[in-house]
Amino acid sequence: MLKNDKWILEKAKHGMIEPFEESLVRHVEDRKVVSYGLSSYGYDLRLAPSDFRVFKHIPGTVVNPKRFNPANLEAVELQSDEDGSFFIIPANSYALGVSLERLKIPSNITVICIGKSTMARCGIIANITPAEASWEGYLTLEFSNASSADCRIYANEGVLQLLFLEGEPCQTTYADRFGKYQDQPQFVTLAKV
Repeated sequence: MLKNDKWILEKAKHGMIEPFEESLVRHVEDRKVVSYGLSSYGYDLRLAPSDFRVFKHIPGTVVNPKRFNPANLEAVELQSDEDGSFFIIPANSYALGVSLERLKIPSNITVICIGKSTMARCGIIANITPAEASWEGYLTLEFSNASSADCRIYANEGVLQLLFLEGEPCQTTYADRFGKYQDQPQFVTLAKV
């Protein structure tokens, strides 16, 4: 069953999402922001300003998930203007960031992370990923810029939505099997096998 705002709020009080916004935030002071916080059936997660990397083309190299080379990623500088703090994702490229919020998923819940329509309408596609039962940490976020133009992605603002799905208790949670992405810190975690 898809969980609602009342359930998310109650679980957040017990540390499921930190920091947590109890309502959908659309303005900060006098500035419009890409919305974040609690919605009817989900939570709009923010991008942290701490770490953002873009894949760079290195002629003759192939990205291999079994032997991931960190040199394939280039750190992107955080920029700011009257609209807020942002990173630039070059046209037709792929980037990795990290969530501002830390998650602690209950043992009978799996979270699906999906892109926000505001971002999709600019050409930024958030990779659909799960956060499994009993997973904890900061999510590494994956973005594609499918447009032919460079695009901004704002730090401290909404970038994707979390949907909380309840199931029958599982036999083995992500924590029980010592999942390789458990307890991710608040910086980009590279592919692991």
